[in-house]
Parts: sequence; C-alpha cells; structure tokens
Amino acid sequence: MTANIFPYPRCFRFAGGFVCGAAVSTGACIAVLKRYQPDPVEEEPGDTGEQSVHEEIGKFGFPDTGAEVRYYANHVLSYDQAKRTPRWVAEHLTKHKLLGKTDRKHCRFRPDPAIPLLFSAANGDYLHSGWSRGHMAPAGDNKQSERSMAETFYLSNIVPQNYENNAGFWNRLEMYCRDLTSRFHNVWVVSGALALPSEEEEEGGKKTVSYQVIGKDNVAVPTHLFKVILVLNNSPTDLNNNLDQSLSPVPALAAFIVPNQPIGFDRSLTDFQVSLSELESVSGLTFFPKLPTESRTPTVGHIDTRTTTTADNKHEGWRPQASSAAVLPVAADLCMVDGCQLMAFKEFTLYLTGRKVGSARSQEKMDKFMAELKEQGILPDDYLTKLYLRRKEELSNQAPPDTKAGAQ
Repeated sequence: MTANIFPYPRCFRFAGGFVCGAAVSTGACIAVLKRYQPDPVEEEPGDTGEQSVHEEIGKFGFPDTGAEVRYYANHVLSYDQAKRTPRWVAEHLTKHKLLGKTDRKHCRFRPDPAIPLLFSAANGDYLHSGWSRGHMAPAGDNKQSERSMAETFYLSNIVPQNYENNAGFWNRLEMYCRDLTSRFHNVWVVSGALALPSEEEEEGGKKTVSYQVIGKDNVAVPTHLFKVILVLNNSPTDLNNNLDQSLSPVPALAAFIVPNQPIGFDRSLTDFQVSLSELESVSGLTFFPKLPTESRTPTVGHIDTRTTTTADNKHEGWRPQASSAAVLPVAADLCMVDGCQLMAFKEFTLYLTGRKVGSARSQEKMDKFMAELKEQGILPDDYLTKLYLRRKEELSNQAPPDTKAGAQ
C-alpha cells in the first residue's frame, strides 16, 4: 500500500479551486478549508508573545563573534576571532599627538591580553612563515607614550604582511598619513585586511576566495589591505597659524585597496584608490557612519576611471568595478585636494638611511649604511650628513666595554 504523503483532502490541496468548486457548493468548500486550518496557539498566562519567544531562544545566550569595539590608549579596533587578525583599526592623528620620543626598541610583539587565547595569534605563527608582522595602527603614530606604542605591538593589531610591502609602499602610505597633519588639523585613518576574490581564467572566469594561513593557529594572510583617510580642518576662526588659512572646514576623504605583495616606486598611490562605496561593498563595513550622508557620497566620477586603468595587471587579481551612478559629492576627494603623493625613491632611501644611522651602535655599521647609499647613486643631504657627524662623535666618546672594565 502506498502511503499518502499529502495528509489533506484534495480539495484543500487545490486551495478550494476548480476541483473543489466543481464537486461541492461554495459554502461546503469554505467549511472544508476552515476545518483544516491550524488551530490558534493559546498563549500562556503572562506570555508577551514574540518577545517571549526570543527570550526563550536566547535562554543560554547567542554565539559571540568577539567583534565588539575594543579601546586602547591611542587606537580602536574590531577583532576577527576566526582569522586571528583585526577587521579594522581606527586612529585619529593630529600634529600634537605625533610629538614624542618614545622608542620602539623597547617594545615586543605579544598576544593581546584582552583576546582569549583560543582566538589569538602567537609569535610562533609568524616564525619562518615568510610573512612579516604588519601594524595596522603604526608604531610611528604613537611616540607620545610608552603605553600607546606598546599596545600597537599587540597581535590584535597585526596582520601577516609581505615584507617588501610592509617596509616599502605601506610604510610610505603611513608616512603620508602623518604628513597630512601638517596641512590638516584632524586626520582619521581606518586600516584593515581583506580576502578578495580572484578570477581563474582556466576555470572560465569563475571567482574564488583563497588565502593562505600560517602557524598552528591558522592566522589568515590577507590578499589585500585597505586604508581609508578622512581629513577635516577646524573652523576658520580656530585655524592654527602653521596651517594654510585658506583651507575651509570641508571634509575630504579617500579610500585605497592595496594588494599584499611587493609594489615598486613606479606605482602611485592613486593607482589603488577606490570609491568609498566600493570598499564598503567588498569589506562589509560602513566607514564613518556618523558623517552626514551627503558627505559620504562616493566620488565615483574620477576614482573609478582611474582605478580601472590598471585592470590589465592580472597579478593583482581583484580590481574595482566602475559604478553606473555618478553623484557629485559634498565631501572632497582627498587626492584631488592634496595630491596623494608618496615619498619618492631618493627621498625615502635617505629617510631609511637616516633611521639606520641614528640607531647604529658602531662606526663600522654607520659606514656600511653610508656606503650602501652611495652604491645606489644617492648623495647624503644636509640632514643625513649632520646626523652622521653627530653620531660619529657620540660613538667616539663612548669608551669600549673592555676599557671600562680594565679601569676598575
């Protein structure tokens, strides 16, 4: 005997339609339909309906993502417990905040004590991985206090980053953000990691999201990094004399998506500029939600055109898609206002050599750094020359340890 998988009469299954109407009177059909309607659920005394249902479902709590906003001395972040990296890290930079002499040489990378060990990365994950520990809130933004700088070395603020990218292009981008404080009173920066899809030609253009993980904790290596910059001057009556008095208190912003790979000096920052809505779409984040809606309107008119000019670089994988909506924004495009020019090769090399010379502990090391500069065909500028001579004198005045020991 075949089981009847439809427990209701045929006239109900046809919703009292043609079959039911042809078989019985309209009144009888309505009676049949009512007969098979589910009985109303009687609420228990004191039952508040939907609210009670939700409370019962969550009687023992709901899954916790750990993505809540976490506050530190000079940065704020949201953490991704599954990837063991930050979802985003936010900062507010000013000329005054960047002052200070705290040295990073006393800082050590370590797990964030606020992150449960089950979801935390460890230094061992990065060891021999081929990836550097890349700051999202840079140590260079936190020279005003030992605490704020030490907190940037928490692994909750770190992502696996290509070494050349970290020390080169991304470093220059961080320096550009700090340099903006010389022209704008307030600079807000939000940085983070992305895992974006890539198109496989041999698979017929199918998109896949694939990223490496490192260490026993499976720390996710991002395919791309992002940075959003918002600048704003105070009202004209509050302008500092060191800043351009002609600048108006109108916000300007720019968003960038940078591949996690080496990027040479032949590439400009604007090659990686995208509209804010494009970044929000791929990241799942809404940036600066308290900014007036009209000020957050993406500047798609020139940004999308500019970013798609490099679409033939297949090694970069993902490229932003042009938007069909062209809306004139109220907020200015930072790259149109300020140029978004990163340090050039010569200037950047002099800067790096200066840092090496300044931290050198021997005359031999200093001479090596200066020789390397000469090999690159770059002559030291006045600042580097004076720094070299000053450090040379300081090192010559330092008695060798064995001399001190013999004098005792």
